[in-house]
This record gives sequence, C-alpha cells and structure tokens, in this order.
Amino acid sequence: MLTRVRDNPVLAVSAAAWHWFTAFRRTRPFWGGLWMMLGGWTIMSLTIAPIVVTLSSGASGISGYVLGGGMIMLGLMAWFAPSQRLVAGLMGGILAVAAFVASNLGGFLVGTLLGIVGAAMVFGWGPKKPRERAES
Repeated sequence: MLTRVRDNPVLAVSAAAWHWFTAFRRTRPFWGGLWMMLGGWTIMSLTIAPIVVTLSSGASGISGYVLGGGMIMLGLMAWFAPSQRLVAGLMGGILAVAAFVASNLGGFLVGTLLGIVGAAMVFGWGPKKPRERAES
C-alpha cells in the first residue's frame, strides 16, 4: 500500500528538506567546496598528535592545522558566500600547494590533490544563467 507524501508528515518534511538541499546545491559551488573541505580534513587528520608534541615541533607541527583548517574555512566560504568564489578558489589552491611543502607532503599527496581539484572547481564555477524565452 503506497502512501502519498502529503498524507505522511515524515515524508513531507523529508521531501521539503531534499528540495531545499537541491536548491542550495545548485546555486553555489557545492562540489568544489566539498572537495576542498575533504582535502583540508585529510591534511589535518594526518597531523594529529598530542598538543605537547605539536607545540614543541614549532611551525612544522602547527602548519597542518593552519593550512587544513584554512582550506575547510574556504570551502565553507564558497558554500555560504558564493559571490566570493574567486577568492576562495585562489586561496584554497595556494593553501593546498603550501601544504605539500609544509605538512607531510600535503597529507601524503591526497589532501593536496583534493584541495587543488576543489579549488579549481570553486574558481571555475559560475552562477546559472536564466534561460532566454522564445519570442512568439
């Protein structure tokens, strides 16, 4: 027995949430921001150490947190301020390349590659243009 969406409040709420998410995803560089955040998370997760070890190692220990956290923040910036996509894409690419040098080869190259791909997607994204109406 099939139930209709409007008869079931759980299905109605989930359908409305899915519609909102689809509209959110289509109006901003969603996938580029996601890839950039995954790259930042990869860089940060491979530098996890006790705080004493991190602070005693100096700039090389903290750089993974700074660069990875910066990439995550720029990915969120691309999502919630899509008008600043050029800044987020450019700075995300710079941080991803800097992480290759400063932080365990950029998460053993995985974080750097994810960050570069995500930054390029954010930088290259453009808002959807409205369709032209055919004159009759």
